[in-house]
Amino acid sequence: MASESRAASLPGRLGMLGDAVIIRHTLFSLPFAIVAVLLETGGRPPLRSLLLIVLAAASARNAANALNRVIDADMDAKNPRTSGRHVPTGQLSKKELLLFAALMSVILVVAAAMLNWLCVALLPAAALLIGGYSYTKRFTWLCHYWLGVACAAAPMGAFVALAGRFEFRYFVLAGAVALWVAGFDILYALQDIDFDRREGVHSVPARFGARRARVISALSHLGTIAALASLPLFWDLSWAYGAGVLLAAGLLVAEHVIVRGG
Repeated sequence: MASESRAASLPGRLGMLGDAVIIRHTLFSLPFAIVAVLLETGGRPPLRSLLLIVLAAASARNAANALNRVIDADMDAKNPRTSGRHVPTGQLSKKELLLFAALMSVILVVAAAMLNWLCVALLPAAALLIGGYSYTKRFTWLCHYWLGVACAAAPMGAFVALAGRFEFRYFVLAGAVALWVAGFDILYALQDIDFDRREGVHSVPARFGARRARVISALSHLGTIAALASLPLFWDLSWAYGAGVLLAAGLLVAEHVIVRGG
């Protein structure tokens, strides 16, 4: 009976793990890696490489989120906005999330090894980015940009997986992603400005105030659009790409208007 009960609860535990790391949002973290693949292959990626890159990016992202939940568990418990998360409420243990992160890390290592030697050589840097973000908010307001660089590792990793080398143009797309994520994270941190100041958590809003934080976020997103607009200098892109950049710019402007109005 006990074994049957544990077996019956397994899908529920897995479901809670997926909710804890917001695994469904993996779909939103993959597009830039896929864009990098399409750019580098002229829209005709080898299926094996594409699948391995998607697997590596998804596993890295899920490992990072699992570690974040563990490292931030005590902080989350104090914050009314996050106190209902799985670890603070006891729905999941830190051990379970660490095991999940370890599994995702193994998948990442295997995928990297199946791509090329440079991907394997860069794994320590990836580990530093993945594991370091949660600690950066404890000592610097630049934590948003650390997160941006960590997310930018997805398209950069895709380029390296395909080309086996670094090129300047790869850093342009990676820079666009880093600034895009950082800008969003700054706006996201606005809702925790009082908590961050009270608990000594470092963030752009806590350091500079809400108004200046919105300006810094807007400048970051301006950098994103500038980087995206420059990509046709490095790749042969159609008019549809330019229309997409204009649409992205419009959406970012709308978001900042909404945040300012709120």
